[in-house]
Amino acid sequence: MNTGEILIYQNSEGGIKIDVRLEEETVWLTQAQMGLLFNKDKRTISEHISNTFKEGELNENSVVRNFRTTASDGKSSDVNYYNKIKDIYSTSIDYNPNDEKTIMFFKGSAK
Repeated sequence: MNTGEILIYQNSEGGIKIDVRLEEETVWLTQAQMGLLFNKDKRTISEHISNTFKEGELNENSVVRNFRTTASDGKSSDVNYYNKIKDIYSTSIDYNPNDEKTIMFFKGSAK
């Protein structure tokens, strides 16, 4: 895979589609993308990530990276992306190790 490549994750039913940013062999997702993946509101994701950093479970400097992105209207903006998605998920967001969509995502992102 190339640096800066965008991968598309889609579950087996075709219901969830997430464009995943791959940079230096690391998967990066925005809070909105994590919300889609985990079926949680973006505000819930934001709260859990914030708590994870406050409690020292993850280091913000190693988890967050700012990328400039261009929206469909052509406007560019800086957006925070997060790696260590599995760690964020398992420590903070109603962890269910048997959830099919997250199992499929983690299997796919490990390839």
